[in-house]
Formats: sequence, C-alpha cells, structure tokens
Amino acid sequence: MFKRQPRLNRRGFVSSVGATVVGSGLFVNPTPAQESNSPNERLNLAAIGVTGRAAGNIKGCATQNMIAMVDIDSKLLETGTQAFPNARKYTDFRVMLEKEAEKIDGVIVSTPDHTHAPAAAMALRMKKHVYCEKPLTHTVYEARTLATIAKANKLKTQMGTQIHALGNYRRVVELIQSGAIGKVERAHVWAGAVYTGAKFVKAEKPQHVNWDLWLGPAPQRDYCADIHPFNWRKFWDYGRGSLGDFGCHFMDLAHWALELRNPVQVKAQGPEVDPVSTPAWCIVDYQYPARGKKPPVHLTWYDSGKKPKEIEGLRDLAGKAIAPWGSGQLFIGSKGMVLSDYSRHIVFSPEGEQIKHRVPDPWIPDSIGHQNEWLQAIKEDGETTCNFDYSGALTESVLLGTVAYQSGEELQWDSRKLKVSNSERAQQLVHKEYRQGWEL
Repeated sequence: MFKRQPRLNRRGFVSSVGATVVGSGLFVNPTPAQESNSPNERLNLAAIGVTGRAAGNIKGCATQNMIAMVDIDSKLLETGTQAFPNARKYTDFRVMLEKEAEKIDGVIVSTPDHTHAPAAAMALRMKKHVYCEKPLTHTVYEARTLATIAKANKLKTQMGTQIHALGNYRRVVELIQSGAIGKVERAHVWAGAVYTGAKFVKAEKPQHVNWDLWLGPAPQRDYCADIHPFNWRKFWDYGRGSLGDFGCHFMDLAHWALELRNPVQVKAQGPEVDPVSTPAWCIVDYQYPARGKKPPVHLTWYDSGKKPKEIEGLRDLAGKAIAPWGSGQLFIGSKGMVLSDYSRHIVFSPEGEQIKHRVPDPWIPDSIGHQNEWLQAIKEDGETTCNFDYSGALTESVLLGTVAYQSGEELQWDSRKLKVSNSERAQQLVHKEYRQGWEL
C-alpha cells in the first residue's frame, strides 16, 4: 500500500492505491541517484510520460539528471529512455513517486489529459516542483486544486504552453498593452484542429500496454482500439477535443495581452452533444469583466475550421485579401486591429487595411526557453511565466467552454466560489468522479 499523502483540496480526497513497477516490482536500473543539495547543482528530475510531446519536454530538461521515467507502454518506455540509460523505469507514477520521493527535485507530467491532475497533485503534495503539459487539467476544479497546492507549498511550476516563450507573442503583448490599437473590447481566437468521431471499439490488448494504468482515474473499460497513444483527445473521458488541445495555446495570448483571468459568462454552440466523442466543431463566447481601467472583453473561440467572419475583410498593403489564416487571434481595438498566430502578426486600421505602425520599444525580456524558465526558477527561487496560478486560470477558462457545450447551458460563473450559479446540471461538469485508487 502507498503512504497516505495529505489532502489540501476542499473535498479532502483520500487515496489508497496499489502498486506496479516494471519487471514485477523490480527496478530496471538499481543504481541509486544522488540527491541535489544545492540550487547550483544539476536537479534530479522524474518524467511521467516519455514520448511524443513528453519527449520535447524531457529534451528541454536534458541538462539535468533524469533519474526516473514512467510510461504505461513498455515499448514507448524503451524508446523514450534510450538517451537516459541510468534512469530507473516504472509503469506506475504512484510507485515511482513513493520510491523516489527522497531523491527527486521536480517532476515533468506529460500524460493524457485525464491523468494530469492526479499525477501533478501527488507530486505537489510531496513538495516537488512540477512542469505539466497543457491543458493543465481535465476539469475546472482540478485546475484550481493544482494552483492552490502549488501556492500553499511555495513550489515552482510551469504549464507546457511553450509558444508563450516565443518572441512573437511578446511583441503582440507589447503592441496591445502600449495602446497601439486603443482599448480592446473584442477578441477572436481559433484553431483548425479537428478531434471527433470517437467510438469505443473493443480489441485485443497489446502486451506492451498496461491498460488499467492507462485508464488511471477514468471509468473502468475493456481495452479499445484507436485511443492510445494519440486519439484519446477525441474522447470526453480522456481529453477535451480541439478546445482542450489548443485553447491554452491560442487563448494564452489573449489572456496575457489583455490581462484576462476569469470569465463571468460562457455560452457555447456546436452539433448535438455526443456522450463519448468531442464535437466536430465548437464556438464559445466568453464574457470577461472590466479589470481596473480596462474595459470588459468579449472573446469568441472557434475550432475545427470555423473562423470569425471579421478576417474576411482584411487587406494587405497592396489591397489584396489576407491569405487564409489557419489558426490565430484577432484583437479589435478602438484604433485598429492586430491579427496574429504563433509566429507572425499584422496591424490593421479600424477599416481592415494593413498599416505600417510604430513598433514599441521591447520591454518583455526574451525567454531563456520554456523548460529552462522552470529549471532556473527552481535553482534561483525565481518565477516562471506560466506558473499554475496564471495557467490554472487560463485552463479554467478554456474548460468552462466544454462545460457550457456539454451542458447546453449559458453559464453564469462565480470564479471565487468555483460555481455555476444558474445551473446545477452544468455544475456537475466542473468536476468528476475518480476510479478508486486514483483520487485527486
């Protein structure tokens, strides 16, 4: 049995779980790791999830000691650990955290969305610094919980919205906050990715996949094809579709530039709700309140090929229509507009004509690298740009869109109380039940 970890969330969940380690309970590499005692030394890190996006996160931390690595898929585990032959291998993150508790300084969580919070919360309660892939969590309540634990334990955290570290987002923030397009009360955000058509189809389980551990906190279910390792994003039980996968990336810029935090109203539209699959498309309207002297903001999210009609009238310096803009953001201010995406941005007049504009002197320092921000913050007691306070609020906003869509309700949201004040049905979607042994 695992040791009980103290519970800091409002429900006081209690976890009592069983254990599984690669090789029937034996470490693959028995060499003990040396604990880091100085912020100037290399940190001892553990990685939960080792391939795909996880590989990028691990690579970003490869200057440190990777002493333990976890994956429920033995083939992926072998692939992901090749560059770290001295790392001890596990299939169950709960076992790893218990076994390595005295050795690790930080944990990188890059699992499917439904496992983010249980893994990150366990690490945070053990007072380990955490880097967690986006979206931070699978539910609104989980995001608030992680932010609360991290703050209480004074830990260094970072969500994996690595686009935040690129120069383009910084220049857009400087443009908007310098007043280049005046007061912004309207914003549009969209992403082209489509995640839909999910169906549970039973299949023979591959020997290299520990399906029970993959399910983790999700409802018990026989192994099904076409879920692991990527298409879980299409299933409500494990992901949150296009909005969940890309909302934190693209809405991040709006939250940053406009200093948004918590919407007060959220309304969604899309095709008829499927209890299994995320939708073929979704449009969500968020109403954010005034922030000091900044006006209220109406932000609309679009996905799966849907886009705002406002971009159709935009013209470049030659008077030609702007080429198709696959994913991005459009900020509409009282003095002009900014169209942006990950790597570029264009300024327009209020009439939609591209203009040459004065570039404000940069004041936001270049990032040292998204993962490096986290590592440096741990070593020097510094700050990260996407800590769980900032990214937790961003994730809450993103996921409120899925709550509005699934419930079919226009939400009146009380962020302080973490409550949908006008719908008990929607309130039930703010959190979820966990399988025994996987409680938050």
